[in-house]
Amino acid sequence: MNSFVDLKSMLSASRASCGTVYLVGAGPGDPDLLTLRAARLLAQADAVVYDHLVGADVLELVAPHAQRIYVGKERAKHTLQQEGINTLLVRLAREHACVVRLKGGDPFVFGRGGEELQVLAAEGVPFEVVPGVTAGCGVAAYAGIPLTHRDHAQSCLFVTGHLKDGSCDLDWPAIARRRQTVVIYMGLAGLATICERLIAHGLPPDWPAAVVEQGTLVDQRVVTATLATLAEAVDNAGLESPCLTIVGEVVRLRDQLAWFEPRAGVTATTETRPLPVAALS
Repeated sequence: MNSFVDLKSMLSASRASCGTVYLVGAGPGDPDLLTLRAARLLAQADAVVYDHLVGADVLELVAPHAQRIYVGKERAKHTLQQEGINTLLVRLAREHACVVRLKGGDPFVFGRGGEELQVLAAEGVPFEVVPGVTAGCGVAAYAGIPLTHRDHAQSCLFVTGHLKDGSCDLDWPAIARRRQTVVIYMGLAGLATICERLIAHGLPPDWPAAVVEQGTLVDQRVVTATLATLAEAVDNAGLESPCLTIVGEVVRLRDQLAWFEPRAGVTATTETRPLPVAALS
């Protein structure tokens, strides 16, 4: 009995010595889209572990004393493998009181946030989740494309353009449907294949689609076309990752609803002005 009590006390003491890891969504790019809680945590953090989709303007809100660790993962180019990131977060939590794991968009939408929290939970590390504006919503809004509309789309699907094994074998019958909008993350490399599969599974070749590059930022570019012509149009425009693909009749509304047209030569620091950290504390 005493040994059980001692073991329980030891485990409790070990967990109490850990700091907290805050899984924070950085939003789609524009720092003005950060939540107030995210901004406060960045100002208080002892260490920040961030991905390649987190922009420089967001990082300006990080406390000057905080340790910054870049662990960005791009297609076929990983600064640190996922297992290494998991181990790093556990180690940092045992060294610092406030650790921020900063991810672009929302950490629970194609951000592997759940995988990382599973490891923290298994190691007894306390954690909290701070949602962010996911790219699907934020980028579509800045492109002037409503994801739902009573006349055009009564549902919206978020899908990833490639699976864990690198393939593009998605649930095409569920995706290729009318009266819905499909938002495709990480689909630029396989865009031609995606368009071909959507047509093969029932959508017409002239179905509207768009690709948005650097969404919500001052260098945002939007290419609209049809499924039959989208891949060629994107290639001709020279769009590069990060991009988001939107498929559905709602894309036609962009001509009327586009409101965010960044001016050439305007830098992010003059175009977007996040609240001073002092005003958020």
